[in-house]
Amino acid sequence: MSITFENRVAIVTGAGNGLGRAYALELARRGAKIVVNDLGGAMDGSGSSQSAAQKVVDEIRAMGAEAIGSTCSVTDEAGVAVMVAEAKAKWGRIDILMNNAGILRDKSFSKMTVQDFRTVLEVHLMGSVICTKAVWELMREQGYGRILMTTSASGLFGNFGQTNYSAAKMALVGFMNSLAVEGAKYNVLVNTIAPAAATRMTQGILPAEALALMGVETVVPAALFLVSEGAPTKATIAAGAGGFERSYVTLTDGIRVGAGELTVEHVAKHFDAISDRTHETAPDNAFAQSAVALGQLIPGATNKRATEQTLRA
Repeated sequence: MSITFENRVAIVTGAGNGLGRAYALELARRGAKIVVNDLGGAMDGSGSSQSAAQKVVDEIRAMGAEAIGSTCSVTDEAGVAVMVAEAKAKWGRIDILMNNAGILRDKSFSKMTVQDFRTVLEVHLMGSVICTKAVWELMREQGYGRILMTTSASGLFGNFGQTNYSAAKMALVGFMNSLAVEGAKYNVLVNTIAPAAATRMTQGILPAEALALMGVETVVPAALFLVSEGAPTKATIAAGAGGFERSYVTLTDGIRVGAGELTVEHVAKHFDAISDRTHETAPDNAFAQSAVALGQLIPGATNKRATEQTLRA
């Protein structure tokens, strides 16, 4: 079965190069109308240029598809609002938002300035928030939306010299988790991609032989699936070099103790049992964590509604 994006309208941020460009081109090949957003700045976020976005717009139009460009920063609320309004005026709807724009300011935490930390969070996290907020009500009203966040292995698992980047990327997983719950009844589905690809952001970080196996085309299939009509919601897919895996935030089965054992010493003594992953689960929502404990103490607490009522009482 062929997956099509015919008559869908997609905004792709950071689409002037690398992954964003690859997403935009493949969406266009499959019938989508594209807003190519790219500030055209350097990897650290400095500078700007209209050429990056326009080049991709020209490529899309050359293949017979429709596209318009946007050179606003994803951190510019007014600029993003104009971008969304122009797409809506031209095509009548917005179906897909791929939050891909990002910058790097890598340094060990001891050498990193607070401004370097704040700027990276502003682009990755707040840029995704601003763009998502700009399309959210439209998607809810039309009863259809597909939103993609971009995390990374650094956010999911950590990496030296990337405390700012890692914090932003893990925050996007949390953003997705709650947004997916809020959007589900409106058919607005929200997912996250964790790409491992040869782009400007990985040049000089990974060896050449590894980068040769990690073309952007190895990420595109997962990213486009996550914004397709048949997409899941609240899923994090890692993709790159021909591999596709799903990442979960899990909860171990843990231990239960009585009132007389609620001590620091008891937790220290049983830390290995608390950490045992044999029966770990991936809770559907925040209440499920409490339900694991309350289910043994309060009848019916494993039921989501009962748990919510208990916690809010």
